Amino acid sequence: MQTLLLIIRREYLSRVTRRSFILGTLLTPLAFAALIAIVGVIFQYESDQTQRIAILDEGNVLKGVIKDENNLYFSFEEGPLDTLRKNLPETDYDALLYLPAIDDLMSNRLRAYYYSDDQPTPDVELMLRDRISGAVRDYKIDALNIERRQLEALDTRIELEPEPLTDNGADATRFTSAIAAAIGLGMGFIMYLTVFIYGVMVMRSVMEEKTSRIVEVMISSVKPFQLMLGKIIGVGGVGLTQVAVWAVLIPLLAGLAQLIFGIDPSNNPMLDSQSADFNPDDTQAMISMAMAEVASINWWMVLPLFILYFLGGFFIYSSLFAAVGSAIGDDTGEGQALTIPITIPVILALYIMIAVIQAPNSSLATWSSIFPLFSPIVMPARLAFGPPTWEVIVSLLVMIGFSLFLIWFAGRIYRVGILMYGKRASFKEIAKWLFVRE
Repeated sequence: MQTLLLIIRREYLSRVTRRSFILGTLLTPLAFAALIAIVGVIFQYESDQTQRIAILDEGNVLKGVIKDENNLYFSFEEGPLDTLRKNLPETDYDALLYLPAIDDLMSNRLRAYYYSDDQPTPDVELMLRDRISGAVRDYKIDALNIERRQLEALDTRIELEPEPLTDNGADATRFTSAIAAAIGLGMGFIMYLTVFIYGVMVMRSVMEEKTSRIVEVMISSVKPFQLMLGKIIGVGGVGLTQVAVWAVLIPLLAGLAQLIFGIDPSNNPMLDSQSADFNPDDTQAMISMAMAEVASINWWMVLPLFILYFLGGFFIYSSLFAAVGSAIGDDTGEGQALTIPITIPVILALYIMIAVIQAPNSSLATWSSIFPLFSPIVMPARLAFGPPTWEVIVSLLVMIGFSLFLIWFAGRIYRVGILMYGKRASFKEIAKWLFVRE
């Protein structure tokens, strides 16, 4: 045990004290915060191109509705359309907007014309369509003598509010599913990235020690199985350390970035233009309800289980990667064929996780959460949805048992492959190593 602890300590400290690890751990949250700031600024960016648009409104529909905004300046003109079009290049106007008179109030289609040598940009086109549509609607209401309050009462926004059937049922809000899906998707992706990245790190470490023949010196003092297990646990500790630092720094720096750059997620021009039923006054209440929903999740259960699944998934895939790393010879290219059977379950688990987010209680979700090659990625994505207790227990027991088996399995391969040089390792050859006596 003392020898194993020394190996773990060596693997852990040799990595966390590296400049690359420290810079990667600190710069990744900074890069993430910078990305949020840049994306926020981009979405809030408004064109600085100044345009002057002449409007010919035959039905007097747009007056009082279209006003100067966002470097767009409008001016209503009178006269024949052909004359205005002909004289437009000689004026200061960049375009002519022509809205013909509305002949049929019952028609739900109306065509406006935009005369210019340059096509309207998407933001200008979107704004014009939105303003014209609102103006035509108000014009028809007045022309048809419709009571505005009665008409507005027809536009009903439905909010589905979940309620428990019994007193013992779990209470929820309309944000419960969305918040759980977002948290599950985030946890699933974290599992996918960390398990894959640090599993490959174990494989590369084994390959480096084998090709440099340092392992020959180490094997003289420790058993191959102890060396492999210590390497896996040490690198796993590195992964947990980095994930823990990111879990603190990324939300903190992301929040600071929004405050420093004045980014308001609710102030999105695309959202305001495309969502007719969006009420900006409800934004603060919606954010408060969403934060309350996040706080109501049983994090004392979710976080420990997330760590257990992280460790289980890491041991499963790191053991396989360590076995592959020991089997690779001087030609590192041959490792690609050996790693394909390992990467396929990881990629499949990622796609299954995305499907499970939409149906967390389906048969696919249940069985993929129990299958040990998928459960470290799929089950963390379901934790925020509150899966049945028996599924979590069975999934943990199967995963722990399978990880112990794979550690033994990988150890049988590692003890032979780590000292095997000059011979290409095929799957058939690796299978023979399992039965080699010590």
